[in-house]
Amino acid sequence: MRPRSASFVISAARPDDFPPPGLPEVAFAGRSNVGKSSLINALAGVDGLARTSRTPGRTRLINWFKIEPVKGPPLHFVDLPGYGYAQVDRDMRASWRPLIESYLGERPALKAVALLVDIRRGAEDEELDFAPWLIDRGITVIPVITKADKLGKAQRLPVAMKVKRDLGLKKEPVLFSASEGFGIDELWRAILRAVETTA
Repeated sequence: MRPRSASFVISAARPDDFPPPGLPEVAFAGRSNVGKSSLINALAGVDGLARTSRTPGRTRLINWFKIEPVKGPPLHFVDLPGYGYAQVDRDMRASWRPLIESYLGERPALKAVALLVDIRRGAEDEELDFAPWLIDRGITVIPVITKADKLGKAQRLPVAMKVKRDLGLKKEPVLFSASEGFGIDELWRAILRAVETTA
């Protein structure tokens, strides 16, 4: 389900830099080493669209990408700064929080948040706090289990079901692997459903 086109739009370091709301937006959130950039690149079908770093936690900006799906109108993917990486200074991490909360709490174009969880770690404190925070604000959560290729097939579903229970979600998580390329179509379907449902 590779889109017709994908391109970088803008980066924002503060709310005043956010682009005017226009196209529907799907945001991507997760720990700094969860594989978020690789996931966005795989969905977009463009290597390097979202930068991947050997040093997690370096992305300090919110980044917008314009995506034109095979079917349906264009939308924006919004890459949020990663959280929870121990080697990033605590004050720096704290400075990102108002930026992220301002976006999530006040963005009328936001249709859903894809919440990424590493299959080897499961839902941790940040996700256990973050998912209810999103749900309380009426934001659609698309749960995604990344790096699913790191576990055998028989082990994947039990982890996904535990994440679903731990986060109190109704939807089953999408099992995703950027390196092996599975879960891309399923995640695209979840994204398009969320955009259509909240239109």
